[in-house]
Amino acid sequence: MTTSALTPAGTPAGSSMGRAGGEILRVENLTIHFPVRSGLLGPRQTVQAVNDVSFTIGRGETLGLVGESGCGKSTTGLAVIRRLRPTSGRIVFDGRDISTASRSALRPVRRNMQFVFQDPAESLNPRMTTHEIIAEPLRIHGRYDAAGPAKVAELMERCGLDPRWSGRLPHEFSGGQRQRIGIARALALDPSLLILDEPVSALDVSVQAQIVNLLVDLQRDLGLSYLFIAHDLAVVRHISHRVAVMYLGRIVEYGEKDQIYRSPRHPYTQALLSSVPAHTPAERNRPGRIKLTGDVPSPLDPPSGCHFHTRCPKAIDRCSHDDPALDLRGGRQLVACHLAEPGADHQTQGER
Repeated sequence: MTTSALTPAGTPAGSSMGRAGGEILRVENLTIHFPVRSGLLGPRQTVQAVNDVSFTIGRGETLGLVGESGCGKSTTGLAVIRRLRPTSGRIVFDGRDISTASRSALRPVRRNMQFVFQDPAESLNPRMTTHEIIAEPLRIHGRYDAAGPAKVAELMERCGLDPRWSGRLPHEFSGGQRQRIGIARALALDPSLLILDEPVSALDVSVQAQIVNLLVDLQRDLGLSYLFIAHDLAVVRHISHRVAVMYLGRIVEYGEKDQIYRSPRHPYTQALLSSVPAHTPAERNRPGRIKLTGDVPSPLDPPSGCHFHTRCPKAIDRCSHDDPALDLRGGRQLVACHLAEPGADHQTQGER
């Protein structure tokens, strides 16, 4: 990120970061590259999964990290919780730099930072009862003996599960109920930050709304912070305070949720938003869908210049060789695009 465009906290000027008092997470210039080899004797190559990504999350705040599959969202989340070691950059959690922390040093940190996975059917041990699944973090960290059974019952109730179901196995629950179990497990150690990796994408639409509402309630009641990873912009709009849009390992637009949804500056953000189904008269009056051509380039060999120029409907010659910086472009948004200029909000007269 270009430092001139940022406040000292690394957020867009005027950001609502820290609604509940300060910063819980800061990611600075995060880069993650994976060495790979094509075949047994093939040449060694590098997958550029994440490149120079920066963002912050305040206490009690949700940052929505959005983009197409394969753009590096989940890799970013795994690096934040240090399941992956960054190639370079800094991850500062609750004032402590954990970028290069050892496994033993990370153990107490991970009590306060938990991960909720996309598919609850695969993330829950099928041989463990609900009680055992939720209680496992308490046992690992030596907290079960004090008030384990009562804590598990409390977590089940808080997450909309009947404590009488604690003896059931995961396959006896619906998909939404299994995700509630996963969330209850993540809350067992009273964390301050949850990394939610596509937590509702495997669920029916009606169930998605229930889980999102649960997360909103939990955030309000417990003061939690969320890194909410998703490709569904409608869901992100409902739960997030700020939004970071990723494309091929980079953040291309970053700012307040309402500003980005009302007036997207980057052509990729505009294309993503144009594909969201319209539910209100105001939304039905917005410009038509922007169809992107071509496939997402390979992170093994990303395009020169702006990574998006091979699919961008507005690309000019400059885009193919000049990599745009992530700068302020009107209002409080950071945008990485040579063509992004301040413009009128995409609201209709009725919305105003």
